[in-house]
Amino acid sequence: MNDKKERMGGGKIMARLIVLLGSLAYIMVVAVINGSLGFVSAMGVTLMGAVGIAKALGESIALSYGWIIGLAVGFGVLRGLLRYIEQYCNHYIAFRLLAVLRDKIFGALRVLCPAKLESKQKGAIIAMITSDIETLEVFYAHTISPICIAVVVSSAVFVFVGCVSSWYLALVALCGYLAIGIVLPLISSKLMRSGGVGYRAEFSSFNAYFLDSIKGVRDIVLNNAEDVRLAEVDRRSDVLLDYTKKLKRKISTAAGLTEIFVSVFVILTLTVGVILVSTDRLSVGMMIVGVVAVFGSFGPVIAISALPGNLTQTFASGDRVLKLLAEKPAVEPVENGEPLDFEKVETENLSFGYDKDAKVLKDVCMHAEKGEIVGIVGASGCGKSTLLKLLLRFWEKDSGSIEYNGVDIDRIDSAALTDNVTMVSQSTYLFDQSIADNLRIAKADATLDEMRSACRKASVDEFIMSLPDGYDTQVGALGDDLSAGEKQRIGLARAFLHDGKLILLDEPTSNVDSINEGIILKALKDGREGKSIILVSHRESTMAIADRIYRVESGVLEEVK
Repeated sequence: MNDKKERMGGGKIMARLIVLLGSLAYIMVVAVINGSLGFVSAMGVTLMGAVGIAKALGESIALSYGWIIGLAVGFGVLRGLLRYIEQYCNHYIAFRLLAVLRDKIFGALRVLCPAKLESKQKGAIIAMITSDIETLEVFYAHTISPICIAVVVSSAVFVFVGCVSSWYLALVALCGYLAIGIVLPLISSKLMRSGGVGYRAEFSSFNAYFLDSIKGVRDIVLNNAEDVRLAEVDRRSDVLLDYTKKLKRKISTAAGLTEIFVSVFVILTLTVGVILVSTDRLSVGMMIVGVVAVFGSFGPVIAISALPGNLTQTFASGDRVLKLLAEKPAVEPVENGEPLDFEKVETENLSFGYDKDAKVLKDVCMHAEKGEIVGIVGASGCGKSTLLKLLLRFWEKDSGSIEYNGVDIDRIDSAALTDNVTMVSQSTYLFDQSIADNLRIAKADATLDEMRSACRKASVDEFIMSLPDGYDTQVGALGDDLSAGEKQRIGLARAFLHDGKLILLDEPTSNVDSINEGIILKALKDGREGKSIILVSHRESTMAIADRIYRVESGVLEEVK
């Protein structure tokens, strides 16, 4: 995904980001109109001064001095009002779209989860949702509108100066607009592209590493690895700082060149004006009006010239966001498929490999029916967890069949499948909310009685009720007071609360001691009524409650007689 060969060009990224405007495009038009009129109003203040001077020099100007002063004041007031409306529209669009983009990213992650997300760093995803999205605000609030305004204002000034003063001055101004607004930004963009892309990539990588360091700080301390980890954080910080310095130097150089170019064209405009006056091709008054109009018109193109410094980072962020939104899931969800009321599941000659040339599972045949506990035992890495993921259609099978009640899994409605099948992984994640909120992940409208019933089945209700705030206890407040066994039992309670008729358990006792293993296994045996449980473990002792046992070796599954 981050391969430079696959990176989209800046033009393509800009076009796709603009398409996201959708129904907000009319607000952008309002912003451009107000911004253009705002710059014209700002120029009108100085231009009225030039008109007053021209009138004093004897030019035939119909406006009285009172009107000239009034218009100058009016243009100043109007400039402030129009600027406010422009900025309000730009930021309204920006923040509305940022909310939409965050929603789209969460939706994309939901579709890609869990198969495609297993290979992505969580810190990089967090950086995308926070930093990358915020970077795009620059594009919507400070890029699209200024470019449009520069085109409109420059065109208007070119025509005005040509018609009122001299087309020679207008041509000099046009050359300045093209040099400052197009040539310089293109040169700056090429100079800064690698630095901006490198900075965003390194920033994302640093975020991922730092997040891992925070999450694993206890293991770092216990293994006396603080110095090594700190040294690596310092090294990555220095690399990020080096990218920042290089990028800032290039931005400063580009800004300096812009000022030089503006000065050159200002001097050139004045020189051409003087030559026109000295050759009697233009009066002094009209020369002053034309020159002042040109002098005051470089603001919009200067704004464009300053864009590459931010755009290089914006395009890098946009590239990552757009590619995530466009990424295809490992399997497409089945909508309006066959309904499911679980009775049994069976696989026939099922084969699968993450790499097509290396099969993880080979010709697997197994079945599980409602009311029984099926055990699958084998060494770590033999394909047990992969089989459970295939039963939930996280990955597409390579060959063979997976059938629920005789219906192939690829024909079953995805929502119906997840309603019937629940999976509990070997490590239960608890959100920094109350225990009740964590349980309601499985059923949003669950009552306290329903939660307590599920927790009794998981043998964790007594523990929760012993806490000062019971089910309202905040998980974050417990810190490390929750043992691995208690967390696992809360995860199991979620499965019971979800009330799926098939429960897939991936190493539910791998992180607990023998006492907690016994509690969990008893809870499973007592809560099996009306359900089927497929229990995966590398521990032979875990298989004690199974009605049937399959053993996996090198991807081959055989039933233990």
